Amino acid sequence: MFESLSEKLEGVFKKLSGQSKVTEANIKDAMREVKLALLEADVNFKVVKDLISKVTERAIGQEVITSLSPSQLIIKIVNDELTEIMGGGAVPLLFKDDKINIVMLVGLHGSGKTTFAGKLGKKLSAKGRKPLLVACDIYRPAAIKQLQVVGEQVHLPTFSIENSKNAVKIAIESLRYAKDSSCDVVIIDTAGRLHIDEGLMDELKKIKEAVNPDEIIFVADAMTGQEAVNIAKTFNDYLDFTGICLTKLDGDTRGGAALSIRYVTNKPIKFVGVGEKLDALEDFYPDRMASRILGMGDVVSLVEKAQEAYDEKKAKELEEKFRKASFTLEDMLDQFQRIKKLGSLKDIMAMVPGMGSKLKGIDIDDREIDRVKAIIQSMTPDERLHPEIINGSRKRRIAKGCGRTPTDVNKLLAQFNEMKKMMKMMTDEKAMRRMMMNVPGAGAKFSVHNKLKKKRKR
Repeated sequence: MFESLSEKLEGVFKKLSGQSKVTEANIKDAMREVKLALLEADVNFKVVKDLISKVTERAIGQEVITSLSPSQLIIKIVNDELTEIMGGGAVPLLFKDDKINIVMLVGLHGSGKTTFAGKLGKKLSAKGRKPLLVACDIYRPAAIKQLQVVGEQVHLPTFSIENSKNAVKIAIESLRYAKDSSCDVVIIDTAGRLHIDEGLMDELKKIKEAVNPDEIIFVADAMTGQEAVNIAKTFNDYLDFTGICLTKLDGDTRGGAALSIRYVTNKPIKFVGVGEKLDALEDFYPDRMASRILGMGDVVSLVEKAQEAYDEKKAKELEEKFRKASFTLEDMLDQFQRIKKLGSLKDIMAMVPGMGSKLKGIDIDDREIDRVKAIIQSMTPDERLHPEIINGSRKRRIAKGCGRTPTDVNKLLAQFNEMKKMMKMMTDEKAMRRMMMNVPGAGAKFSVHNKLKKKRKR
């Protein structure tokens, strides 16, 4: 996601890093390249023009804080403006606790509505809601069966009326069924088309009038770039939808839709689909997305993912092990297994500040965790607790036991030692501060934050 755009922007900021001060000339040169990078990423021309204008206006004549370089200052301004263009802040679903909340999903055929229905249902179910999936696609062959299969996968009930040719009636009847079944959220999966036509829009308008949904979510395929933005505008003109879900953001997308669709429709992006699995749905945070685009990682999302995989007691035990330097190979295996629950290793690493550009061209094999597990499980309990006792003969025995080589065992032990060092550093605030100051953009945020803190104290 945004790999190409991030790389181009990083190149622009690198050129600025050698400058001693911000001038009108170097800002205009940088903005020209930023403009080209955004247009190549399929960002709407009006969006690019507005962004460049605002960044240039803010940057020219801006006094550079002593601890900031010109590139850090421009990164901060671009980050702020990207965040604003994508909506400024996260916008949650507009739900009430004293009624059945209705979510209507709209979009073209193939945009991922049915899969999104299951993902959203699963997400809401995890928060204590009781969703009902409703099959209102009466045209596409096997559409009802597909939703039923998705419902079974996420353990949610599905409502449909066999052989019915009236989508409005299905939507109305689903509300009665939801009430009888004590469901508090109804997710209506509507029919799509290969292109926009009056018949599709009329049916959607009738469903909207009949059930008065609390949310109408337009589901857009991010892979279609500017076309997704144009389609969104047409749907919004007809239906006045309340929010957007961008699907397939994990694919080979240039990112233009994410940067343009909010600006063009003036409707918030509420969710992004980042994978095929039914838990690969994220709330949309403009500030975090801006950080990812600028290659600054997304530590907050990474921490939230980690919190889902950890309980507080386990986290405290682990922190204590780091402080006392008693971290073992057993602990390492436990961490890797928890990391595996968070998703793709490459996606996780890309959230770490400064790592995005370093991952380009690197193929991270998610099966590596299984190999690590096999090596560690071939060790004796004593070797796992005290890896320093593993000598040459032990390495050969371990390698033979798991079908690997002594070189693989050496590699794992080296990784273990590096992990111990890194974890120790993460518990050292001064070391973390030094590391953050060396990350482009992250250092800028950190410096501005500290400077403002000092000003407030004065």
